[in-house]
Amino acid sequence: MERTMKAGKSEIVEPLVFSVCLLGFFSLFAIPMGMANMLNTMMETAYDLLIKTCFYLTAICVLTGALSALLAEFGVVGVVNRLLSSLLKPLYGLPGAASLGVVTTFLSDNPAILTLANDRGFRKYFKKYQLPALTNLGTAFGMGLIICTFMISLQGKSATGESYAMPVLVGLIGAVVGSIVSVRIMLHFTKKLYGTEEPALRSASEATTSSHVAAAERPKQALSSRFLNAMLNGGKSGIKMGAAIVPGVLIICTLVMMLTNGPDAETGQYTGAAYEGIRLLPWIADKCEFFLKPLFGFSSGEAIAVPVTALGAAGAAIGLVDGLLAKGLIHANDIAVFTAMCMCWSGYLSTHVSMMNSLKSNELIGRAIFSHTIGGLCAGISANWLYVVLNYFF
Repeated sequence: MERTMKAGKSEIVEPLVFSVCLLGFFSLFAIPMGMANMLNTMMETAYDLLIKTCFYLTAICVLTGALSALLAEFGVVGVVNRLLSSLLKPLYGLPGAASLGVVTTFLSDNPAILTLANDRGFRKYFKKYQLPALTNLGTAFGMGLIICTFMISLQGKSATGESYAMPVLVGLIGAVVGSIVSVRIMLHFTKKLYGTEEPALRSASEATTSSHVAAAERPKQALSSRFLNAMLNGGKSGIKMGAAIVPGVLIICTLVMMLTNGPDAETGQYTGAAYEGIRLLPWIADKCEFFLKPLFGFSSGEAIAVPVTALGAAGAAIGLVDGLLAKGLIHANDIAVFTAMCMCWSGYLSTHVSMMNSLKSNELIGRAIFSHTIGGLCAGISANWLYVVLNYFF
């Protein structure tokens, strides 16, 4: 009877609390903007993001998907894997096989490493304490090729026309630094929980058979057929990835833009147009400038919107960059920091839970998120200061 009463109270209290919170959240926008303007701005912003940002990102996903498939088909990925293997143990404390996870997630997205983790031929190289850290390692390089390609392509949208190749390279190095920090912190937690001796693969039933077919076992195909099949299949996977990022871009990006921008610049009034907002995030950034500026070097308070969005979706985060660039609110140093943080964080708040669940490490979800939060901050800080040093000397 008592348990039934508690369940009944929960059924009443939870909807009530949620309704109050939801009302309070929308009131945050509706009071200064007006209800009609708030709703119009939400719709207009989402529509504009769909047309101008999502389709552009999907095009990049298709091209990079085709490129990554070609690199895999003709053995370039295997060569890169062998080159990286010798670095993994001293830097990350993981076996060399983990380098394959770095390459696959860089060419695709965070969850790509789960396919490897469930592969018996891959898993046998790991101890049990090392396996959960694959979530942090894979996430740190998720969508890496897409993010780097997008950032470099912004050269044509810059008022100065400067190349962003060096900032992107600096950002890539920053992401590597952040990944090392994240994985090492995570390993500190997993060693305490699992010890360092138990293998990850104790029996054949714990993992599927290898899904990687040796090249010698593949049916013989003409070179042109292999090229076309790999390119088209890679493009198809890019379409799926492009479609997958649409909800994150439209939902998260709309909210972040409304928290970042202000009323119409000319009239100072709310008109219900796209990209108007209440400027909450810049206000917070201005209050915290005394430590944000030295650490991350942001050129404006609006720049904080990009790493904040990257917490939930990297695709949505990079969708904000061209708008900030067009307004002159960010510069090359910001591109380096954005590249590092967008790649390292890669929307980890939206993927870490499911990834850790797939690895049967639910008890470590909180520690994985904590580790990656620190790693992403270190990625941004290191990218900023590395760019400052390089820019000073060169």
